Amino acid sequence: MNALAATNRNFKLATRLLGLDSKLEKSLLIPFREIKVECTIPKDDGSLVSYVGFRVQHDNARGPMKGGIRYHPEVDPDEVNALAQLMTWKTAVANIPYGGAKGGIGCNPAELSISELERLTRVFTQKIHDLIGTHTDVPAPDMGTGPQTMAWILDEYSKFHGYSPAVVTGKPIDLGGSLGRDAATGRGVLFATEALLNEYGKSVSGQRFVIQGFGNVGSWAAKLISEKGGKVVAVSDVTGAIKNSNGIDISSLLKHSKEHKGVKGFHGADPIDPKSVLVEDCDVLVPAALGGVINKENANEIKAKFIIEAANHPTDPEADEILKKKGVVILPDIYANSGGVTVSYFEWVQNIQGFMWEEDKVNNELKTYMTKGFKDVKDMCKTHECDLRMGAFTLAVNRVARATVLRGWEA
Repeated sequence: MNALAATNRNFKLATRLLGLDSKLEKSLLIPFREIKVECTIPKDDGSLVSYVGFRVQHDNARGPMKGGIRYHPEVDPDEVNALAQLMTWKTAVANIPYGGAKGGIGCNPAELSISELERLTRVFTQKIHDLIGTHTDVPAPDMGTGPQTMAWILDEYSKFHGYSPAVVTGKPIDLGGSLGRDAATGRGVLFATEALLNEYGKSVSGQRFVIQGFGNVGSWAAKLISEKGGKVVAVSDVTGAIKNSNGIDISSLLKHSKEHKGVKGFHGADPIDPKSVLVEDCDVLVPAALGGVINKENANEIKAKFIIEAANHPTDPEADEILKKKGVVILPDIYANSGGVTVSYFEWVQNIQGFMWEEDKVNNELKTYMTKGFKDVKDMCKTHECDLRMGAFTLAVNRVARATVLRGWEA
């Protein structure tokens, strides 16, 4: 089941639990707007090349739409629709005043020079500048994009609308980016894990963790978990997978990964088959890479007692059912990885106020939001006698439905 089908399934289960009217259910599901634009640029050799850019704006009942822009050769409209919808539910779970969006350009950024990427970003911004905005739709970095991409969007947008730092988040610090944004998703994963383990009378200290994915989210999660006394026993990324039952020295691994562009060849652990990392013996499994990695083929082999979904949609619905029967507790993505969008919200607030926060304030506010978010999810679990995934979805859908009705938008 692909990401869109799985998201729609969870949404429909949540609407049944909430007893929502079918007309309201339909209006919540249909995207507010789907944009598709042609972006033609001159390459460095003078030849012209065209790319397709797009933006799916899912819902704005609770505030401006929010979501990343990805540059990837296989940008899939169904996946982007699913991720735009997931952003609506994620911002609602976090209780920040946003709706959901997602977008991107079908290109391979590795094959484009910096100047070509800049021209492409500026043309894309020219095509959508009147459809995004500080109080309309606020893009952010995603796969294949970063702070520099956001800087170009900010500059191009400002040519039409005046200096508008709050039009994008994930910007360089020098242009109004927030301190703590780089670590935010990984730090949010730590706070979410602490909240869940606390529910079971446990702490991060002494627990054995496996982290699949050692990019921005996985590496920060590993660093912060190890600093709290958690023992990271296995890690994987695109270059390979490593294991050390006594615990991996994460600070040494971070240095190695930076120098060698991956975890492969790290001397402080043994190499293992990357496919086996998800089924290694541990207390807490943190999938922090791609979607759909936990499926009916490997779910029965998973030994973890807790799964923290740091990636978007890492667990297929079939695997969900298998793991539920095994008694595995899954902390769903729309809550577990919401730290990034929460600190993006803090960045937006700072830009609108023209007043920047110290990093300690950012981190303390993030902990407050993540801790409150977990309590809200648990309350919905008790109300509807459901698991954490349905608790998060019913919480999110209920908040968006209430805003939709209060604004008089229901069909």
